Amino acid sequence: MPTPKKSKGFTDEERAAMRERVKELKGGKAGGESEVLAKIAAMSEPDRALAKRVHGLVRASAPSLTPKTWYGMPAYADGEGSVVCHFQPAEKFKTRYASLGFSDKAHLDEGNVWPNSFALKGLTAADEAKISALLKKAVG
Repeated sequence: MPTPKKSKGFTDEERAAMRERVKELKGGKAGGESEVLAKIAAMSEPDRALAKRVHGLVRASAPSLTPKTWYGMPAYADGEGSVVCHFQPAEKFKTRYASLGFSDKAHLDEGNVWPNSFALKGLTAADEAKISALLKKAVG
C-alpha cells in the first residue's frame, strides 16, 4: 500500500488570500466599488476582461448587490453585507479558468442539487444572458 503524501499546508496563493481577508476584516469594510475596480484593473488578461464584464452584469442585473472585496477578489453583497457572489480570477490560484461563484445566500436552489460555481473561459452573448438570469434569480 503506497504511503499517503503529507500535505504541505496552504499554498502561497491561499496564504495571500487569507492575509487579504484579514486586512478586509481589520479595515471594517471590505472595499467598495472603487476597491473592486482597482482589483479588476490589477488583473492580467484575460481575467481582467472577464471580471469587467461580470462586474457590469452584476451592476445591471442585480443592482441591489454592493461591490466589495472578499479574500481580495471582486464580490457582491446583499443588504446585510453577506457575499452573494464573487469572481475568482484564474491567476489567483493558478487555475486554468476563472469562475463565478455563488454563496448559500444566493437563491439558486433547484430541488436537491444545483450548481453554485461556474467556470469562465470567455463570455458570449448567450453566456452573459445566462449569467444575468442567474444573478436575478440569486437576489430574487
